Amino acid sequence: MYNEILDLSHYNIVAIIPAYKVEKQITETLARVPDYIRLIIVVDDASPDQTGKVVAQVKTKDSRIILIEHAENQGVGGAMLSGFREALKSNAQVILKIDGDGQMSDYDPRPLLEPLIRGQADYVKGNRFRDFKALKSMPWIRQIGNMGLGFLVKAATGYWNCFDPTNGFFAIRNEALAALPLERIQKSYFFETSMLGELYLVGAVIRDIPYPAVYGDERSNLSVLKTLWEFPPKLTHIFFRRMLVKNFLFDFSMESIYLLAGIPMFFFGLIFGIVKWIKYINLGIPAPTGTIMIPVISVMLGVQLILAAANIDLQSVPKEPLCSGELK
Repeated sequence: MYNEILDLSHYNIVAIIPAYKVEKQITETLARVPDYIRLIIVVDDASPDQTGKVVAQVKTKDSRIILIEHAENQGVGGAMLSGFREALKSNAQVILKIDGDGQMSDYDPRPLLEPLIRGQADYVKGNRFRDFKALKSMPWIRQIGNMGLGFLVKAATGYWNCFDPTNGFFAIRNEALAALPLERIQKSYFFETSMLGELYLVGAVIRDIPYPAVYGDERSNLSVLKTLWEFPPKLTHIFFRRMLVKNFLFDFSMESIYLLAGIPMFFFGLIFGIVKWIKYINLGIPAPTGTIMIPVISVMLGVQLILAAANIDLQSVPKEPLCSGELK
């Protein structure tokens, strides 16, 4: 449908680079930012090394750079939120996030930007799992972690059509960013997932774009143990909040009815069955057939209704973009 090559310099595209302990990579990262990016917002998140000074030096040679310095470390989410607010002030049409460690610096972000400019999506993110050659260079612990985490994030956020939730390479339209309650977005490494949860509730359309990542000598600041401790309860919160808002505040549908009937029925059967099983074990006699059938039927029906609700949820991914058509 679209064959012409877009002149991206025609649009107000802003890049945000959260920077923390990247003094060795930030110069090259900034040097590789395409010329069509009108503004580069670098947020020094109270980095203990020379990251801020290095950016300040590069800034003297590149007038596009704005340096924001945090007095205290706020995490990647906090750095991005500061960058978002600055980008909104600049009337940016599209906002692009680039990691300061240079993992994506070899790749032109055009594939992320074009769907947004053409009005086909509100939020476009990179997906490292679509490039099998580059996937081989990804540390195996990251592969396993991302695959497992990816499924949990799909279930929690409702975006069953996207993957690689921790990928920090994404772009967003101004309309979608302005619609987000920025105060609800997490400031930690849960930032990207938290954004997905909020994007679903405002009805934003998301697209995945294949993008390989490069792993050099940079060190990730993400702690695996901290992630395993922090993510599950937060994902659970996002899931139940989404279910409540989607099915009982914003709308009331068959999915709502299935959940209202299926969940109580499942837990009634489960608890009733356990209680009766313990009772008759202690009595040393077999349970009556009717007593056995009540929990079995309740659990089976509850599971069926929950699966029916899940099927509706799978088909409820936002399909109409919030953005008002192609950018001019």
